[in-house]
Amino acid sequence: MKIKEVIVVEGKSDTALLKSVLDVDTIETNGSRMSEKTLSLIKEAQRTRGIIVLTDPDYPGMRIRHMIEAAVPECKHAFIDKKDAIKHGKLGVAETSVEIVLKALEDVVSFEKQKESLTWQEFLDLDIIGHKQKRLEIYRAFHLGYGNVKTLFKRLNMLGITKEDIKEKLK
Repeated sequence: MKIKEVIVVEGKSDTALLKSVLDVDTIETNGSRMSEKTLSLIKEAQRTRGIIVLTDPDYPGMRIRHMIEAAVPECKHAFIDKKDAIKHGKLGVAETSVEIVLKALEDVVSFEKQKESLTWQEFLDLDIIGHKQKRLEIYRAFHLGYGNVKTLFKRLNMLGITKEDIKEKLK
Protein backbone atom coordinates (compact mmCIF):
# COMPACT_ATOMS: atom_id res chain seq x y z
CA MET A 1 0.00 0.00 0.00
CA LYS A 2 1.33 3.43 -0.98
CA ILE A 3 0.98 6.36 1.42
CA LYS A 4 0.74 9.74 -0.35
CA GLU A 5 1.88 11.84 2.63
CA VAL A 6 5.35 11.78 4.13
CA ILE A 7 5.31 10.27 7.60
CA VAL A 8 7.38 12.04 10.25
CA VAL A 9 8.89 9.62 12.77
CA GLU A 10 11.54 9.84 15.45
CA GLY A 11 14.15 7.37 14.22
CA LYS A 12 15.51 4.72 11.87
CA SER A 13 13.75 1.79 13.56
CA ASP A 14 10.38 3.54 13.10
CA THR A 15 11.17 4.02 9.40
CA ALA A 16 12.20 0.35 9.08
CA LEU A 17 8.91 -0.83 10.59
CA LEU A 18 6.84 1.37 8.24
CA LYS A 19 8.85 0.43 5.15
CA SER A 20 8.51 -3.28 5.97
CA VAL A 21 4.77 -3.12 5.20
CA LEU A 22 4.13 0.11 3.27
CA ASP A 23 5.41 2.00 0.27
CA VAL A 24 6.14 5.15 2.25
CA ASP A 25 8.59 8.01 2.56
CA THR A 26 9.61 9.18 6.02
CA ILE A 27 11.43 12.04 7.65
CA GLU A 28 13.27 11.17 10.85
CA THR A 29 13.52 13.83 13.55
CA ASN A 30 16.34 12.01 15.38
CA GLY A 31 14.36 12.29 18.58
CA SER A 32 13.82 15.64 20.23
CA ARG A 33 17.13 16.92 18.83
CA MET A 34 15.29 17.93 15.65
CA SER A 35 17.36 20.44 13.70
CA GLU A 36 16.15 23.53 11.85
CA LYS A 37 17.16 21.75 8.63
CA THR A 38 14.83 18.84 9.47
CA LEU A 39 12.02 21.24 10.37
CA SER A 40 12.49 23.02 7.01
CA LEU A 41 12.30 19.64 5.24
CA ILE A 42 9.06 18.85 7.11
CA LYS A 43 7.58 22.21 6.05
CA GLU A 44 8.49 21.55 2.41
CA ALA A 45 7.03 18.02 2.57
CA GLN A 46 3.78 19.47 3.93
CA ARG A 47 3.69 22.00 1.09
CA THR A 48 4.23 19.40 -1.63
CA ARG A 49 2.68 16.15 -0.34
CA GLY A 50 1.34 16.62 3.18
CA ILE A 51 2.72 15.05 6.34
CA ILE A 52 1.48 12.67 9.00
CA VAL A 53 3.16 12.93 12.41
CA LEU A 54 3.65 9.52 14.08
CA THR A 55 5.76 9.89 17.21
CA ASP A 56 6.26 7.75 20.30
CA PRO A 57 3.50 7.96 22.94
CA ASP A 58 5.74 9.54 25.57
CA TYR A 59 6.78 13.02 26.68
CA PRO A 60 9.58 13.46 24.08
CA GLY A 61 7.21 12.25 21.34
CA MET A 62 4.55 14.73 22.45
CA ARG A 63 7.16 17.50 22.55
CA ILE A 64 8.26 16.73 18.97
CA ARG A 65 4.61 16.62 17.86
CA HIS A 66 3.99 20.07 19.40
CA MET A 67 7.11 21.52 17.75
CA ILE A 68 5.98 20.24 14.34
CA GLU A 69 2.39 21.38 14.88
CA ALA A 70 3.60 24.88 15.79
CA ALA A 71 5.59 25.08 12.54
CA VAL A 72 3.07 23.21 10.35
CA PRO A 73 -0.41 23.65 11.89
CA GLU A 74 -2.16 21.89 9.01
CA CYS A 75 -0.27 18.60 9.53
CA LYS A 76 -2.11 15.33 10.17
CA HIS A 77 -1.63 13.19 13.27
CA ALA A 78 -1.57 9.43 13.85
CA PHE A 79 -1.58 8.28 17.47
CA ILE A 80 -0.60 5.00 19.12
CA ASP A 81 -1.70 4.15 22.67
CA LYS A 82 1.11 3.77 25.17
CA LYS A 83 -0.13 0.30 26.14
CA ASP A 84 0.29 -0.87 22.53
CA ALA A 85 3.82 0.51 22.15
CA ILE A 86 5.76 -1.43 24.79
CA LYS A 87 7.95 -4.44 24.02
CA HIS A 88 11.01 -5.78 25.82
CA GLY A 89 10.91 -2.87 28.26
CA LYS A 90 11.12 -0.28 25.48
CA LEU A 91 8.44 2.21 24.45
CA GLY A 92 7.98 3.50 20.93
CA VAL A 93 6.53 3.21 17.46
CA ALA A 94 9.13 0.57 16.54
CA GLU A 95 7.92 -1.60 19.43
CA THR A 96 4.34 -1.53 18.16
CA SER A 97 2.75 -4.29 16.07
CA VAL A 98 2.27 -3.67 12.37
CA GLU A 99 -1.50 -4.01 12.83
CA ILE A 100 -1.60 -1.22 15.44
CA VAL A 101 0.52 1.09 13.25
CA LEU A 102 -1.74 0.47 10.25
CA LYS A 103 -4.83 1.16 12.39
CA ALA A 104 -3.25 4.42 13.64
CA LEU A 105 -2.64 5.48 10.03
CA GLU A 106 -6.25 4.64 9.11
CA ASP A 107 -7.45 6.82 12.01
CA VAL A 108 -5.39 9.90 11.11
CA VAL A 109 -6.80 13.18 12.41
CA SER A 110 -6.29 16.81 11.43
CA PHE A 111 -6.78 19.60 13.90
CA GLU A 112 -8.27 22.87 12.80
CA LYS A 113 -8.63 25.95 14.92
CA GLN A 114 -12.26 26.95 14.72
CA LYS A 115 -15.02 28.23 16.90
CA GLU A 116 -15.53 26.35 20.12
CA SER A 117 -17.65 23.21 19.60
CA LEU A 118 -17.54 22.33 23.29
CA THR A 119 -17.68 24.91 26.05
CA TRP A 120 -15.69 24.50 29.24
CA GLN A 121 -18.97 24.16 31.17
CA GLU A 122 -20.16 21.36 28.84
CA PHE A 123 -16.78 19.70 29.30
CA LEU A 124 -17.17 19.96 33.10
CA ASP A 125 -20.72 18.56 32.84
CA LEU A 126 -19.30 15.41 31.24
CA ASP A 127 -17.54 14.72 34.57
CA ILE A 128 -14.15 14.04 32.97
CA ILE A 129 -11.94 15.95 35.38
CA GLY A 130 -10.76 13.63 38.12
CA HIS A 131 -11.78 10.53 36.18
CA LYS A 132 -8.66 9.38 34.36
CA GLN A 133 -10.27 6.25 32.90
CA LYS A 134 -13.07 8.29 31.35
CA ARG A 135 -10.53 10.74 29.90
CA LEU A 136 -8.47 7.87 28.44
CA GLU A 137 -11.62 6.30 26.98
CA ILE A 138 -12.43 9.56 25.17
CA TYR A 139 -8.85 9.86 23.88
CA ARG A 140 -9.09 6.29 22.50
CA ALA A 141 -12.62 6.67 21.10
CA PHE A 142 -11.66 9.70 19.00
CA HIS A 143 -8.05 8.55 18.23
CA LEU A 144 -6.50 11.60 19.91
CA GLY A 145 -3.40 10.08 21.45
CA TYR A 146 -2.75 10.91 25.08
CA GLY A 147 -2.58 14.02 27.20
CA ASN A 148 -3.97 15.81 30.20
CA VAL A 149 -7.47 17.29 30.65
CA LYS A 150 -6.54 20.63 29.08
CA THR A 151 -5.06 18.92 26.01
CA LEU A 152 -8.18 16.78 25.64
CA PHE A 153 -10.43 19.85 25.77
CA LYS A 154 -8.27 21.59 23.16
CA ARG A 155 -8.17 18.59 20.80
CA LEU A 156 -11.91 17.96 21.05
CA ASN A 157 -12.55 21.58 20.05
CA MET A 158 -10.01 21.47 17.23
CA LEU A 159 -11.88 18.49 15.77
CA GLY A 160 -15.28 20.13 16.25
CA ILE A 161 -16.48 17.39 18.61
CA THR A 162 -19.56 18.28 20.64
CA LYS A 163 -20.87 17.18 24.04
CA GLU A 164 -23.44 15.01 22.22
CA ASP A 165 -20.70 13.34 20.14
CA ILE A 166 -18.84 12.43 23.32
CA LYS A 167 -21.96 11.10 25.05
CA GLU A 168 -22.72 8.96 21.99
CA LYS A 169 -19.20 7.46 21.93
CA LEU A 170 -19.29 6.72 25.66
CA LYS A 171 -22.51 4.66 25.42
